[in-house]
Amino acid sequence: MGNTDSVVVQKRLARFRPEERPVVEGVFDRLHGASPAGGAGKAGKVLTLGMLKPCMGNIASDSMIKRVYAGMCSMDPGVAPPPPGAGVSREQLVVFLADVLRGTAEERAPLFMAMAQGAGTGVATCDQIIEFLQDLVSAVVQIIIQKGRLQGWKPERMADGSIGVKLLAEQMSSELKPSDQRTCDVPCLEDWLFRVSNVAMYMDLLIGEGLNVGLTSRPPPTLLPPCWETPWEKLRCLLDLPVLMFLTPQLPDGYNIPWKLLFSTQLHGESFTKIVGSCKGRGPTVLLIKDTKGHIFGGFASHGWEVKPQFQGDSRCFLFSVFPCLRVYTYTGYNQHYMYLNQGQQTMPNGLGMGGQHGYFGLWLDSDFGRGHSRARPRCTTYGSPQLSAEEDFTLDSLEVWGVGKPPEEEEGVTGGKRSILDADPEVQAMMEMAGKTLHSQGLREPEENNG
Repeated sequence: MGNTDSVVVQKRLARFRPEERPVVEGVFDRLHGASPAGGAGKAGKVLTLGMLKPCMGNIASDSMIKRVYAGMCSMDPGVAPPPPGAGVSREQLVVFLADVLRGTAEERAPLFMAMAQGAGTGVATCDQIIEFLQDLVSAVVQIIIQKGRLQGWKPERMADGSIGVKLLAEQMSSELKPSDQRTCDVPCLEDWLFRVSNVAMYMDLLIGEGLNVGLTSRPPPTLLPPCWETPWEKLRCLLDLPVLMFLTPQLPDGYNIPWKLLFSTQLHGESFTKIVGSCKGRGPTVLLIKDTKGHIFGGFASHGWEVKPQFQGDSRCFLFSVFPCLRVYTYTGYNQHYMYLNQGQQTMPNGLGMGGQHGYFGLWLDSDFGRGHSRARPRCTTYGSPQLSAEEDFTLDSLEVWGVGKPPEEEEGVTGGKRSILDADPEVQAMMEMAGKTLHSQGLREPEENNG
């Protein structure tokens, strides 16, 4: 394909499978052939910015394409590169593709620096990193849409994706460890890329799709879960694609389990009884809440909800915020108050809660529909979350419950056996537990006979 004997280039090519190397080396000539500016395949030709736009313009903004070009120009191919401003050599492009698609965090860091700040200072501000990430996330969203990888989701019936782009870019940048002047050098970016894997994954997707580098060993990643049986014609979803891209990998089953809408105030009205009926025993769920001040937040429940006056769930549960900032708050180990659902009892709180304690939940929806609280100052004991709602006591604007797991299998038959007063009245059991009473009868029951 006309490549030189540069040791740097040959080492980079060796990272690809033998059948993939012609694909990587062929990108240069293909970009030349796709561009009106491209000439005959003579030695010494270069790629220009204008040659990238025909193949990337439908998925990436002009500013993102310029960033990619700056990254290509920054490559050291081990041989003399073209003069500054003259274009990108074949060798530079091969090294660029290898570092993006097969590189380490150490190799990618200076490349990402060049794409973020453009100049040769070697330092980028946090704001420059955020702007770079906004361009990158926007391009990934366009790839999902243009390539038909929506998995049943309908962006036109979802929240404003441009806001989601900014939220996800800010969340990713929040993992940086900048200097006191809020600047990042190459080692700072290297540390960040090592810890925040989706930055490199998104760039891998952009270059692979934008430059049509199809590698058999690296199929495009799945970024959205399937969405089943959603009445989109009636729904305006609280989620947008970037937020969904962020939340899905936080779930235990990730992208493998379809999302199914179980409840929406838009579709099912304002009724706590309907919420209970929609999510009780339906397996893991994601709750999304919007208050009347515009804050959006929620929680993941790892188990199907049960109506009872005790806490339930396990350490896989978490709380999250969507707006004004995108964050996830996981189990602290302080207590086991993961999730709570109760209705129609006199002596225990009636409502739905996650984290904290009675009267001071990280997230609480009262059974008197429309009211809730997030009393988590300074932090929720169970999840370490701050106050999620705009005000401590909030008024509900809208609510969605999504099923994100397999409902528990129906038990076959009815289990017999003797029942204690604690089985008959779980409210009594809950009050005894709160009072610190040891439930001695729990350990003294006779073993149930196995009739099988």
